[in-house]
Amino acid sequence: MSLRKSKQGLSKGHNSVVLSLIDKITSRISPYWLACIPLSALLVVIWDAAVMAQGLEGPKTLEEIKIILDSVFLLFCAVLVIFMNAGFAMVETGFCRHKNAVNILAKNLIVFAIATIAYWAVGYGFMYGEGNSFIGTQGFFFHGDGTPYGNENYPKAVPAAISFLFQVAFAATAATIVSGAVAERIRFDAFLIFSFLLVAISYPITGRWAWDGSWLANLGFKDFAGSTVVHSVGGWAALVGAAILGPRQGKYSPDGKVNAIPGHNLSIATLGCLILWIGWFGFNPGSELAATANVPYIAVTTNLAAAAGGVAATITSWFKDGKPDLSMIINGILAGLVAITAGCNVVGYFSAVIIGVIAGVIVVYSVVLFDRVLKIDDPVGAISVHLVNGVWGTLAVGLFATEGGLFTGGGIKLLINQIIGIVSIGAFTVIFSGIVWYILRATIGIRVTPEEEVQGLDIGEHGMEAYSGFVKEADVLTGGFAINYESKSASQ
Repeated sequence: MSLRKSKQGLSKGHNSVVLSLIDKITSRISPYWLACIPLSALLVVIWDAAVMAQGLEGPKTLEEIKIILDSVFLLFCAVLVIFMNAGFAMVETGFCRHKNAVNILAKNLIVFAIATIAYWAVGYGFMYGEGNSFIGTQGFFFHGDGTPYGNENYPKAVPAAISFLFQVAFAATAATIVSGAVAERIRFDAFLIFSFLLVAISYPITGRWAWDGSWLANLGFKDFAGSTVVHSVGGWAALVGAAILGPRQGKYSPDGKVNAIPGHNLSIATLGCLILWIGWFGFNPGSELAATANVPYIAVTTNLAAAAGGVAATITSWFKDGKPDLSMIINGILAGLVAITAGCNVVGYFSAVIIGVIAGVIVVYSVVLFDRVLKIDDPVGAISVHLVNGVWGTLAVGLFATEGGLFTGGGIKLLINQIIGIVSIGAFTVIFSGIVWYILRATIGIRVTPEEEVQGLDIGEHGMEAYSGFVKEADVLTGGFAINYESKSASQ
């Protein structure tokens, strides 16, 4: 009897210790975390049941788990890059006048749809299909079979569909760059046709040269995430389009005076910049093409260059104009991001800051060069951000790469290879874009009528207003300064 009582006492003492321990643990854990325990268990049960119901088996080896992680990582990065279309739409809309907001939003939205179809039908085959060093001749109308990439770095076990989705996001970026430079006077149908042809033919051909183990890659040209392959290509196409299209009405006076045409909403332009900044963490780290230990390093170099570009552009515009210009801060951040894109995996942290600083200074004076000297009207500064700093970022690899860079003891060979890549891709893009733009101008036309431009492309091209019922444009003179006054009374 005493033995039984002794055992019961020990049991009660043990239970008391266990309960006390559980009480201490739970008291330090948030109730939200405690709620996750049964929820996690439920998800595991449901997942297992779903897999069993479909006759599938979960991953059993480390290699299979790695494939799943790489696939999910690339899918996540692809979504971030796709979301960058929202950033481009916000920046371009904010930098332009309210009467063209619908047109710009429509272009940036539909361009991803156009790019997807063009790249699926033709572009992916030209870029990664079996063929020669110049162009692919197979793989059209992508159906998911075959090796995702031609180079050996890509994890071939990852589904080819991941490759397609990730790459089409890049292709669409090249097309949407053009939108900003030709804004407020381009015909909607002409822009769509040009975008389709750029993504279907020009972009994939030059992309193949650099990214599919073709002649530029074999030469030693390095463009990790596309300073030239994506951004300069879009910039070259934008430059040719803006030059052939001509400036907006009232931009340049007959006496040579340059008239500023300010954007209508810098709030959404700033939001767009932040969206693009975040999206670039899919753009650059995703170009590692797998979830490796190098991804955080790439993310840090990317962020450092963006920050340095923003700071440098702020200081430069402050020094040049006497006041810090928000539009230049935005473009400085974007310039730093474009510039680091080519070498984010091969330059050191300090070099990333230098690259960003130089990009921030370049973009300020580049805008002045195109606007006041060359008289090429670029409403959003797309040419300066993407073309000029795409070139700078590609050259920076030849200067700052930890292996092979001129400033790191590698000699001049890599820099020469970078120049060859810039010139060859640029020349092809300029020739192709010029041919397409001139054909469009001679056939359907590329510019809206003067009346539509004055009224706004929202009405002329789309028959609607972005701010219907709230905005009425009028010119009001106050103290000798012309300002854009927007109001509409309830009685109206």
